Amino acid sequence: MNAARALALVLLAGTAPAVVCAQTAAPVWQDTRLAPEARADALVRAMTHAEKLQLVHGLFPPRANPAPADMIPSAGYVPGIPRLGIPTLRESDASLGVANQVEQRKGDVATALPSGLATAATFDLDMARAGGAMIGAEARAKTFNVLLAGGVNLTRDAWNGRNFEYLGEDPLLAGYMAGAAIDGVQSNHIVSTVKHFILNSQETGRTALNARIDETALRESDLLAFELALRTGKPGSVMCAYNRIEGDYACESHRMLTGVLRGDWRYTGWVMSDWGAVHSTVKAAAAGLDQESGQELDREIYFAPEKLDAAIQTGKLSEARLDEMVKRILTGVIGSGLYDHPTPTTAQPIDYAAHAQVAQRVAEAGMVLLRNEQDVLPLAKTARKIVLIGGHADVGVLSGGGSSQVRSVGGAPVEIPLTSGAAASFARVTWHASSPLAAIRAKAPQAELSYVDGRDPAAAAAAARSADIVVVFATQWTTEAQDVETLALPDQQDALIAAVAKANPKTVVVLETGGPVLMPWLTQVPAVLQAWYPGQRGGEAIADILFGDVNPSGRLPISFPKSADQLPRPKPVVPAGLNSDAASDAGAGDGSTLPSWDVTYQEGAEVGYRWYAAKNIKPLFPFGYGLSYTSFAFDGARFTGGAAPTVTFTVRNTGKRAGAVVPQLYVTGPDKGTPRLAGWKRQWLKPGESVQLTLAADRHALARWQGGRWKIPAGRYALALGTDSASAATMQAVDIPAGEISN
Repeated sequence: MNAARALALVLLAGTAPAVVCAQTAAPVWQDTRLAPEARADALVRAMTHAEKLQLVHGLFPPRANPAPADMIPSAGYVPGIPRLGIPTLRESDASLGVANQVEQRKGDVATALPSGLATAATFDLDMARAGGAMIGAEARAKTFNVLLAGGVNLTRDAWNGRNFEYLGEDPLLAGYMAGAAIDGVQSNHIVSTVKHFILNSQETGRTALNARIDETALRESDLLAFELALRTGKPGSVMCAYNRIEGDYACESHRMLTGVLRGDWRYTGWVMSDWGAVHSTVKAAAAGLDQESGQELDREIYFAPEKLDAAIQTGKLSEARLDEMVKRILTGVIGSGLYDHPTPTTAQPIDYAAHAQVAQRVAEAGMVLLRNEQDVLPLAKTARKIVLIGGHADVGVLSGGGSSQVRSVGGAPVEIPLTSGAAASFARVTWHASSPLAAIRAKAPQAELSYVDGRDPAAAAAAARSADIVVVFATQWTTEAQDVETLALPDQQDALIAAVAKANPKTVVVLETGGPVLMPWLTQVPAVLQAWYPGQRGGEAIADILFGDVNPSGRLPISFPKSADQLPRPKPVVPAGLNSDAASDAGAGDGSTLPSWDVTYQEGAEVGYRWYAAKNIKPLFPFGYGLSYTSFAFDGARFTGGAAPTVTFTVRNTGKRAGAVVPQLYVTGPDKGTPRLAGWKRQWLKPGESVQLTLAADRHALARWQGGRWKIPAGRYALALGTDSASAATMQAVDIPAGEISN
């Protein structure tokens, strides 16, 4: 039936009118033929004023008092409205798996994916989607239905404590990978967020910094990543960030939440706050914030019924604005499939063995071989004596800290509580129980295999001297809420690596880090493998790559600097005298007494590899870089211009091992600016196998933000085909006509 006619049939009975379809007598909101917005609108019309107020604020379970009987320890809880079929929202942190940071739920484990940077390093949308689908399936089985996943903040500063959760420095790669992961989560009929909107680019001082950046530059960088993630993943919710942007808190920015998100992008889901990121009632609601999350972490419960009611009664907010807030929440719930497919009320079985395979495949595909002189890798399984050093490699692999921390299957063999710092209340230095030692022993059972903890460089060097091969596991722990103060490896690990390499020239370094680190010892070791935080099957994945059972195929989603002074900001930006505890307090109140300082992102849209190109600086390892145990050749490249520029070429595996190659297309505009990633393809090839590929230039890589629109300037563009941002196998100039991309 006509939707407008159906919505007009309001039965004025009692305080809660019901909207029904005249043909079926069923409520309009149950008609799956209608758009989610129309169904949500019908639901809002059927709700009482009190029911509407109930949906726009959520509890923080660890502090909720009184606690609802059906609430389980987690990130958030919003009670449902059973009479209308509106589900209770059970929210879990979930960037890398269903989180249980400090074991609020005793004994509850989940599958831990590798870090977001590891997923990004696969350059594989299917991998990202599979990881999201796995997390979503586990969340649903645990009765959660809103996942606080979808992190897409670009890496502007290499020391950001949360870089490991995100997807690197390029807006196209990060945006499309995030969209795929979100799509995977929501394939389970639950809600995913995308976060943290916008410019939450450092952790120390995140509630006090005021981000400043040129409007055009923001559109062509961080906002572009979010726009692509939203368009391709269609998340039910957007989470606004802690920081200010151009003077306004992100959760109070009318320009971002209403102007960009609602106006330009026509986003129909809801905006939830980050936990402790609300500072007002009227300003936040009027700006476009729809739901206060984790209300007990704010100085006041700003979206409490009595506060919103008072604002409506005094005319500071309208009832229509409240209706809009609720409609957006319900649109996200319906659009994700959650309304029609509610989550179970009791926990369901989970195939953890199958899910572990997903985690391991992502880990293997995302590890990046940075150096391999004289083909030291892969290791020979006939090696007689192998020594492993450092990183607790005898028992497990490191994970990042904060809200993304997963209590993984198998437990935590090492867990170190924090005694100070902004992350102390919800983060521990934790290892997943995936022992590289055990995995390597399984690969080379005949070898004499030993482990040295590496605390004493001299003792480690002595143990390494007579070995056939030495593997040093170097670690750098990073966490939400505080940034690292230096890119150097902590705990004198540089000295350890140098001492071991001097004692044995066949030294391999495996890096378990949250991002790039400095490598003063690089030329002293023949092989370096970037393993990131490799997840709960990281030990097995590392062993598979070290011994060649898996050919490394990851590519860097983030540039590695030679030194910190190559970066736009050579050190973290925090005012002198402000300690990290005060600067990162998530429950910092309404902002009136908070310190504030500006962080100006002078690099603008020239993030990461584009910064290096603009400054003519050569990084240690460029974006897109990664080695393999085989070799590839590109032949016959044919570039085409016009409205849809492409490059078609043949790629051949010229080596003796099967492996994956990741050809990358970069474009430089007629303004002679810096190159931008425009396309890529991950391709698996057997030895001697060849295939013809075509890479199309993404129109967003061609376009510039001009006059409030995406416009493609007419002119001569340089297209370059290569395997990283710093080297081109072949390139050609082509003519491209003027065009536009619709918002």
